[in-house]
Amino acid sequence: MPRTSGIHPSAVVHPGAIIGEDCAIGPWCVIGGDVVMGDRCRLHSHVVIDGHTDIGDDNLFFPFCSIGLRTQDLKHQGGITRTRIGDRNTFREMVSVHSATGEGDVTVIGSDNAILAQCHVGHDSILGDHIVLSNLASLAGHAIIEDHVVLGGMAGVHQFCRVGRHAFLGGLSKLVQDLPPYMLADGNPARLRTINRVGLERHDFPAGTRDHLRHACRILHRERGNITVATERIRKEVPEGGEIGALLRFIGESTRGLA
Repeated sequence: MPRTSGIHPSAVVHPGAIIGEDCAIGPWCVIGGDVVMGDRCRLHSHVVIDGHTDIGDDNLFFPFCSIGLRTQDLKHQGGITRTRIGDRNTFREMVSVHSATGEGDVTVIGSDNAILAQCHVGHDSILGDHIVLSNLASLAGHAIIEDHVVLGGMAGVHQFCRVGRHAFLGGLSKLVQDLPPYMLADGNPARLRTINRVGLERHDFPAGTRDHLRHACRILHRERGNITVATERIRKEVPEGGEIGALLRFIGESTRGLA
C-alpha cells in the first residue's frame, strides 16, 4: 500500500502497489498492483507503470511515460516477466520501457540515466549507468548499452547489438552490429568513424590514453576485413592499458561483428 506519499485524487494506485516515502504521483497516473517504487520518486501526470516493475529512489517520470508494460515481442507466451530500474533516472515525455519476454527474464535500466522524450527501450534490454538516450532514440529487444554511452537523436539499435562504454552513436544512425567502447559511429548503417574524443575529454581521460585508442581505431579501420588480424596488431602496436584491454575484450566477445 502507498505510504506517506503525495497522490493526486485522480491517480489510480492499486492497493497492492508498494510506494516509498515522499513520492509525488500526479494527476491521472496509473500504478499497477505488482509495482514496487522507492523513495522520492516523482510522476508528473498521465504516467502508467505496470507489470512486475521494481523502481529505485529519486526517479523522475514526465507525462505519458509507459513503464513495465508487456513486451511487443510476438514470442511472448505469458508468465511473469520483470522490469528493474535503479536510482536517479529521468524519463522524459512519452518514453516507453517494456518488460522482458520470457518467464523470469528482466529488462534492466541502471542509475543516473537521462532517457529523453519519446525514446523506446525494448524488451530484455540491459542499460548501465550515466547513459543519455537523446530524443526518439530506440533500442530493439536484447540490446546492451554500457556505462556513459550517448545515443544521438532518432538513433536506432538493432536487437542483440551491444554498445561499449563511453561510446557515441550519431543522430539518425542505424546500428546493426556492435559498437566498441570509446568509439564514435555514425551513418545508416552506422560505421566506426573515430574515437569519441569529446566524451573522453569530458571524462578526463589522459591524452596518452586517447592517443592509444586513436591508434587502435586506425588499425580497426585498416583491417576491418579481418578482426583477428586487427586484434593481433593492436596487441603488438598499442600499449595494453585498462582501456585497450577493455576494447580487446569487447571485440573478442562480440557475436554480431563490429560496426
